[in-house]
This record gives sequence, C-alpha cells and structure tokens, in this order.
Amino acid sequence: MTQVHGNATANAAKPGGQAGIGRLIGAGLILVGVVLMALGAYMGPYTYATSTPGKLTVDTCTVDYKYRSSTSSSSRKKTKTRWCYGTFTANDGSVKDLNAELKSDALHQRGYVIEALKTGDTSYKLDQGWVGAIATGCAWFFGALFPLAIGYFGVVSGFSSRRAPSPGLFRTCLAVVLVGVIGLIISLLVGFFA
Repeated sequence: MTQVHGNATANAAKPGGQAGIGRLIGAGLILVGVVLMALGAYMGPYTYATSTPGKLTVDTCTVDYKYRSSTSSSSRKKTKTRWCYGTFTANDGSVKDLNAELKSDALHQRGYVIEALKTGDTSYKLDQGWVGAIATGCAWFFGALFPLAIGYFGVVSGFSSRRAPSPGLFRTCLAVVLVGVIGLIISLLVGFFA
C-alpha cells in the first residue's frame, strides 16, 4: 500500500488557478476586441451612412490654443485646434444651421466652402467620403485584432508556463497580430490621404 504525505489538492489547485486566471484575462481581451470592432463599425461606416452631407460656408476660422503640463518636465506643451464657424446647408436642403462649427484642417477665408457632415444635433465633421469612413472602420477593426489574438492565445493556453502552447497556436496568433499591424498602417494611411 502506498501512502501519500501532504495535501495533494492544495498543490494541484495552484497551477490550475493560474491558468484559470489567464483564461479569464484572455476572455476579457476577446471582449475588448469585439467592443473595438463594434466601435469601428459605428464610428466609420454607420456614422457616415446616418449623417447629413452638406456644405459649411465659412464666416470665420480661429485657432484654439490649450496648454498641457508635461509629466517628464516642468515645461508645458501647447496644442492648437483649428475651428471654422459658419452656415451649414444640407445638400438636399433639409437642414440649415447658421451657427455651425467644425474642426478644420486649415484656416479658411470668409466665404470658403467646406464639404461637411452633420453627425448630430450640433456636431459636424469634415466629409472624407466613403473611403475615409471605411478606412476609419478598418483601422478600428485591424486594431481590434491585437486584443483578439492575445485573448484567444490566453483562453487556449491560460498564459501558463507549466505547459507550453502548441507551435501552431503561437504561429496563428502571431500571424493575426502581423495582419493587424499591416492592416492598421494601411488603413491609417488611406484615412490620412482620403
């Protein structure tokens, strides 16, 4: 007869607990990835499809300077935002707002016409067309691949060093992260030049 000394269940529960926490963290990262994908769909194609396209005729443009204190030194960083104010008129004539304002890419002279979108009751943004909207959605999608791949790796392996993950799992997750990096860079470039 063999006798067992000590508490075997306490020793066995510790590694399982670490793997369980790793799986829980992985599930949380998958949830973050899904939320990022939903935000991308909302902020990109959905917002563009539900916005009212039109033109903003500029009355005036200003620069708003804000100062932020830097954590690395006592210096303050200055950021500037360009705002243009004027009259927004929808392309179909359904909306006319005499007090429209939007963040602009440049300071424009009085009378300049900017292609704009009315995205809410009082919110406007520059119209970059479907290409810009899809690029925004794709940037969020490819950015979401990072937490999805890492989360999937965590759910399967538990981030446990006790048992090495399969090489196929690691290569697959690494490939998804690389696709995410390349897709994110391309999407940001397309969005910038749209």
